[in-house]
Amino acid sequence: MKNTVLTLRGQKESQDKITMLTCYDYSMAKLMDEAGINVLLIGDSLGQVMLGYEDTLSVTMDDMIHHTAAVARGAKNAFILADMPFMSYQASIYDAVTNAGRLMKEGRANGVKLEGGATVCEQIRAIVDASIPVCAHLGLTPQSVNAFGGFKVQGKTAKTAQKLIDDAKRVEEAGASMIVLECIPAPIAAKITESVSVPTIGIGAGVGCDGQVLVYQDMLGMFSDYVPKFVKHFAEVGDIMKCAFADYTAEVKAGTFPTAAQTYGIADDVLEKLY
Repeated sequence: MKNTVLTLRGQKESQDKITMLTCYDYSMAKLMDEAGINVLLIGDSLGQVMLGYEDTLSVTMDDMIHHTAAVARGAKNAFILADMPFMSYQASIYDAVTNAGRLMKEGRANGVKLEGGATVCEQIRAIVDASIPVCAHLGLTPQSVNAFGGFKVQGKTAKTAQKLIDDAKRVEEAGASMIVLECIPAPIAAKITESVSVPTIGIGAGVGCDGQVLVYQDMLGMFSDYVPKFVKHFAEVGDIMKCAFADYTAEVKAGTFPTAAQTYGIADDVLEKLY
């Protein structure tokens, strides 16, 4: 059954937790879709985990469209949610609607995600008026890393916590159909979840949200240099992959791969005719 904004809201109403994972390519999309993940997020995190950038700021619209289209081709049931990259919506309402439209038309997304609260309500309203579902993103918003002075937990004071609650209500009023809450205290995320009628998706925001999202490379243990507090390794796939790569290298160098089982033959009488 295809996941839609209506089925996701129904999950909130029935207290059926929503599952979301980042996804950036066709093969992974097929696996996640078959596993029943509700939402596949083509995050601008692809700048770091796929393209090797230090942050998300260098990701372009063309990058997002390229990866979103690949995911859309692989997933049949999951809701395809695409990030709007840095400066694709901040400068003007026109840019916001045009770029959201490109993600839908060229990338075949089912909805778009953008960062910010009250400051982007006009963009949210305009995009929704163009019949494009919008997911808002509050708390630690990576595109604002320079303004925040680094990747830091948000909403730890009464003033900043209240602003998060107010922003959540504002983006819902503007038409957002979902809200990602990143790196905020769990009690604040739970309060926001109770205060809005749209689903909340947490990442480093506690179990009180309507659903959870993780970067799939994080949850599979594919990065070991730094593991955020909110990440759990559900499998050590990184170690398995490194072992497989090492075994492949060893067998190729030893001449034990390929064996006859992986080799095509030819009839002797054909060989005899060659000169």
